[in-house]
Formats: sequence, C-alpha cells, structure tokens
Amino acid sequence: MEDLSTIARPYAQAILAQADSEKQFAQWSDMLGFLASAVRDPALSGIISNPSIDGVRLTELLLQVSEGRLSDSGANLVRVLVENRRVGTLPQIAEQYESGRAELEGRRQVEIVSAFKLTAKQTTALTKAISERLGRKVDVEVSIDNTLLGGVVIRAGDTVIDASMRGKLAQLGTALGVSS
Repeated sequence: MEDLSTIARPYAQAILAQADSEKQFAQWSDMLGFLASAVRDPALSGIISNPSIDGVRLTELLLQVSEGRLSDSGANLVRVLVENRRVGTLPQIAEQYESGRAELEGRRQVEIVSAFKLTAKQTTALTKAISERLGRKVDVEVSIDNTLLGGVVIRAGDTVIDASMRGKLAQLGTALGVSS
C-alpha cells in the first residue's frame, strides 16, 4: 500500500499551482483546512470509507457539507478526489499544501515545545532568534510537554534544537557512558 504522503504530494503541488494562478493562497488554506477537518470527523469518515456509497452520492454529500465554503475550483477538487478514491488523503494534502505555501512565501513552520507555558515576551524573543538563525520568517506553534523538566525543544523541518533539561541530562549520560 502506498504511503498517504506520497499519494497526497501531486495533489498538493497541483493545488499550489492553482492557488498561485488564482492568487488565492489564503482561500485555498481555508478550503483545505475545512475539508481536512470534515474528513477527520468520525461520522463522515465512516461514510467515506463505506464501499457501498457511490461516488456521486459522496460528492453530493461533501459539497453539501462544504456549502458556501468552496470556490468552483475547490468543488472541482472534491470531485477529482472522490473520482480517484483519494478523499481520505485530504489531511495530508492540506499539510503538504501549507508546507509548500510557506516555502513559496519564504516562511518556515517551527514548533517550540516547552516544559512550561511561555510568556508572550519569551515567545517573541524565541521567534526572533529562530527567524534570524534560519534567515526567513517563521510561523511558530508552541506546545507544552512537562516531561522535558525545563527548557525547550525547537523543530524546524529536519532541524531540531534540544535545549531541554531532559535532552541535556541524556547528553550527560551519554558522555559518562550511562545508558538511559
């Protein structure tokens, strides 16, 4: 079975090209975000995975659920995905679209995981420092993981900066030859 991200990639790339030609990046983000959320809904995901639901009925249902939220191009995307039995890949398509959009706009998604809730001042300072280090604008998502004990872990794509107490203790243990 193919990996969902591999299946989603050509769709995300085509949507990026369409969004660029329409100059509607934000509108496509909204549409894909809505569709991805709808597909994750347990009731709707059960219908999508039901082989007895034909494509015409599924398309009608998705367009009805999305009424007023999709452009003509967005509705066409739904039709194509239903026809190719790829509706279930919408969350991966949305994720890859956002990643590609950020790249086109010179932005980078960054995740900051902190042991404690960061103040606005701390978040701003970290955002500025990360932006300078990466040489581009960053979109920061902050979450809390109390197992870190202290400090932060910063993830920007393949780059990971582990400035957490847990990470430092693990490094110390490795240096001392102690396995964790």
